[in-house]
Amino acid sequence: MIYSKEYTVKDEHIDVQGIMDGLYYPFYMEYCRHTFIDEVLGFNLEEEAHKGVNMVLSEYKINFLRSLKKDDHISVTCELYRDKEGLPRLHFKQSIILNKKVVTKGVFTGTCVPATGGRPYIPESLQTIIENAPALE
Repeated sequence: MIYSKEYTVKDEHIDVQGIMDGLYYPFYMEYCRHTFIDEVLGFNLEEEAHKGVNMVLSEYKINFLRSLKKDDHISVTCELYRDKEGLPRLHFKQSIILNKKVVTKGVFTGTCVPATGGRPYIPESLQTIIENAPALE
């Protein structure tokens, strides 16, 4: 399932060249990913943190294909993948799209860890959802 949210590029994210600073592309992806995690996966990051469960990123890779400008209306997508090796990781494939063209694409990998420290794991509430997701190749 591909989840999508709409955003407008903010003026304060534009650099001296008149394009969006590279720092902000992952922020728009994060906004979408966090909403996806809450609305689709049913995992509220704030509530879970209060229960002692932190969902954290362990790595990400982004490819920049085109630049964005102030007031561009963009779609940001998010799709869940399970780990092909069965490790306790969630993979999120994401894209930023402008005028039906991919501007930026990336894969964000995360896991859950106890707030008190300990080994990465996938909470029981997410197990079935992840098992039914396609494997990231």
